[in-house]
Amino acid sequence: MPRSLCLTRQCLGLITRIECEIRPLAGERGLWTLLCAAGMSAAQPSAIKAQGPFHGPFVAEAVLDSIAQCLAVQGYEPCTEPMIWRLHLQAELRKLNGERRRRLGDYQFRPES
Repeated sequence: MPRSLCLTRQCLGLITRIECEIRPLAGERGLWTLLCAAGMSAAQPSAIKAQGPFHGPFVAEAVLDSIAQCLAVQGYEPCTEPMIWRLHLQAELRKLNGERRRRLGDYQFRPES
């Protein structure tokens, strides 16, 4: 299974696009996330979502495969065009990594003597 996916669907003359990408989270703990952007083709994405974290890329790939199968039933087809929302997905990944760093650093250790 590839670690990125672009699907489109034409309905009433409009083309809806969904781009998904699996990326590792910062911290070298083996955690991965699935990032998805959706919207009208040739426009900015109207929604960006993240799922995870997943323990390893293969778990995230299985989730991506399941999502792709569900979208295929709804009429989405693979798109051979390059992904156009990679920068939006990268920004979401930076946001997730920043939130994780803050949560990991928000506490202080004060061992009792």
